[in-house]
Amino acid sequence: MELQKYAKADLEEVYRLFYDTVHSVNRADYEPEQLDAWAPQEMDRSRWEASLLSHETWVAREGERIVGFGDLGENGYLDRLYVHRDFQRRGVASAILRRLEEGARRQDCRRIYTEASITARPFFERWGYRVVKEQQKPLRGQVFINFIMEKFF
Repeated sequence: MELQKYAKADLEEVYRLFYDTVHSVNRADYEPEQLDAWAPQEMDRSRWEASLLSHETWVAREGERIVGFGDLGENGYLDRLYVHRDFQRRGVASAILRRLEEGARRQDCRRIYTEASITARPFFERWGYRVVKEQQKPLRGQVFINFIMEKFF
């Protein structure tokens, strides 16, 4: 597996990975209507592209295939971290998270934080993140339970 900086040409494959991961990996913790709201079939390409390009975004590749991605916004906000369903528990998320934490340190952030899903919470806890609060977050007519989590350096 190799980590590379995100490029514009990665957009479609990254979104497909996001969609497929949410609809397969997260279905144990969320209802189908929530999954559809979280990862709709059609995306706002310009919004996704602008977000991924403005953040420090990394993709993990196995050969030519993207198997994971993650991005870090301003002030240490870890926006997204997703791994293809066939590559779960193989160290992909850990490698991406390590790179994003390095990016937060380069930004002189003393804290990195995220809004972790029910599914992702145990992963972040293993990496030393703590729950700041549980929240009920509305999105596209659905309400999601997730967790604001943080880690200090």
